Amino acid sequence: MARVKAAPTLSKADRDSVLKRLASYLFEHKTWMTLAILTGAGGVTLTVLSPKVLGKATNILFSGLMSEELIKAGFRPGTPKSLIIKLMDAHGMGKIAGMVNSMNINLKQGMDWTAFAHVLVWVTIIYIVASLLRLWENYLLSKIVTEAVYRMRQEIEHKINHLPLAYFDRVPRGQIMSTTVNDVDNITSSLQQILGQMLFSIFMLIGVIVMMLTISGGLTLLSLVSIPLILIATRVIVKKSQPSFAAQWDATGVIDSDVEETFSGIGVVRAYGQQANCARRFARENDRFYRASFRAQALSGSINPVGSFLGNLVFVAVVIVGGLQVMHGTLSLGNFQAFAQYTRQAQRPVSQLASMSTNLQSALASAKRVFDFLDAQDETPDPAHPLTIPTRADGHINGHVRFNDVCFSYDPKEPLIEDLSLEAKPGQMIAIVGPTGAGKTTIINLLMRFYEIQGGRITVDGVNTAAVTRHDLRSHFGMVLQDTWLFNGTIRENLLYGLKPGQEITQEQFLEGTKATHVDDFVSHLSQGYDTPIDTDNSSLSQGERQLLTICRAFLSDPDILILDEATSSVDTRTEILVQQAMNTLREGRTSFVIAHRLSTIRNADCILVVNHGSIVEQGTHDGLLARGGAYAKLYNSQFENGEAD
Repeated sequence: MARVKAAPTLSKADRDSVLKRLASYLFEHKTWMTLAILTGAGGVTLTVLSPKVLGKATNILFSGLMSEELIKAGFRPGTPKSLIIKLMDAHGMGKIAGMVNSMNINLKQGMDWTAFAHVLVWVTIIYIVASLLRLWENYLLSKIVTEAVYRMRQEIEHKINHLPLAYFDRVPRGQIMSTTVNDVDNITSSLQQILGQMLFSIFMLIGVIVMMLTISGGLTLLSLVSIPLILIATRVIVKKSQPSFAAQWDATGVIDSDVEETFSGIGVVRAYGQQANCARRFARENDRFYRASFRAQALSGSINPVGSFLGNLVFVAVVIVGGLQVMHGTLSLGNFQAFAQYTRQAQRPVSQLASMSTNLQSALASAKRVFDFLDAQDETPDPAHPLTIPTRADGHINGHVRFNDVCFSYDPKEPLIEDLSLEAKPGQMIAIVGPTGAGKTTIINLLMRFYEIQGGRITVDGVNTAAVTRHDLRSHFGMVLQDTWLFNGTIRENLLYGLKPGQEITQEQFLEGTKATHVDDFVSHLSQGYDTPIDTDNSSLSQGERQLLTICRAFLSDPDILILDEATSSVDTRTEILVQQAMNTLREGRTSFVIAHRLSTIRNADCILVVNHGSIVEQGTHDGLLARGGAYAKLYNSQFENGEAD
């Protein structure tokens, strides 16, 4: 299995670029983002006001109770507060006198329950409105993130359809699946957490600092000492955890690729007794994932404890200094209570912002992988002003194919096809034979424009295929490959998959096609018939039956040019004869290219091309090539001598 190198640590330039690109997805709906910011700011403003309002309630309660106690102690209603303080000082009650000095003592009224109730009502209203604003903010942020990821998934789907086949040859499928599924899911969950916490934390920190300054500037400076300490600790931890997050998501892709490969080839794995080797390989990759994940999570998880420890030290200092100020009368008890709450509230957003940085590192690591996928080189774009292949009155093309001095290689250092020329006249059957790796399938891939030629030209009915859109070109072809491909769905849906947009067939035509390709022979015995559900790895169908389904799919699509790449290699001899009869019917009036190893199946071909090392070494009819006694005769005779049925 191809191994992918560990993802490198993101540089500052990469982080800035990825962050900017992520932000472009989020700010696509600027109105929603503006509303989210406004509602978040409003909710936080009310939240930070509540401790100050509650402080007033504390002052009212304490002042009222103190007034009642002073009346009980013999102070007459109307006694000035200054006289009360003077008398307390004279009797050694200086500390209490200081507290009384910061209160609104009213010996006439005593406890003002009405004012106390009004404050509680206002606090309740503030909490309700703040909660509603936060709910609305969360709704808007969820919508923003969902829309952003929805757009990202659309771009991924579009990208998959425009990547060249060379990309999928180079990158393991499991790695692609991990990037397009796991990384996108991680971005979604991370952004949900980051956005909600970030706006709340920033607004909360600003609002709390402002309210703290209205109470005591000195205590505010003391309480803010923890912020730079927490930020420094966070920076150190994030710097150490960033490579681990990148390695974690890279290891996830390797594991997914390994599991996908093993699962797809489970039959081969068991047949050769390689379960233990697969288990060891998985254990090795799983251990690499474990180490990276553990280190990333352990480091990121240490931010909150470190922040809490530093915050608690500062909180203790604030309580001591604030308590002394209350005792000396320079700070009211209610304001002290409010400030203590604000100190805790200030630590919360700082800790959240610190924790958020690790989530951001994880999201950036995933986003980098996704953006690298989206930035992969697309296949050569279709021409701006494409040509079309002329059609006859019946809607079909003639199917005259020419290769003129075509050159192609997968690796520029290793030439494969050089100056290849061939011609397939309308209605002809062209068979392509040769040893493994000779370039047979490559010729078909070039005809379908799965790969772009590097020299020469390929024409269909005189039109250069490079001047036609891929969709238009491929709409005239029908393919049956050696590797069967069926998707999750019913048998009927799989058979109708090859129909072109707008193409319709009647039930009679459908049954005619299934009977001609002998699909009806086994489907009619299934309990659900053509509505039987199947999947990509359906074990209820034999390999030969799956191949018959793909042949029937091509039959029903009514193509102009037919490509058969070892189409009958998975069926038994008797079924092969029946399928050949069906193929003969299908090939009537159509140009067809047949890649075959069983040379006995192509004796009726109009032209047989013997390919080796990307070049045509022989061409002619079956009888003519046998009479020549060259490469084809050697291939044919070797099969006959080895027991090939003739």
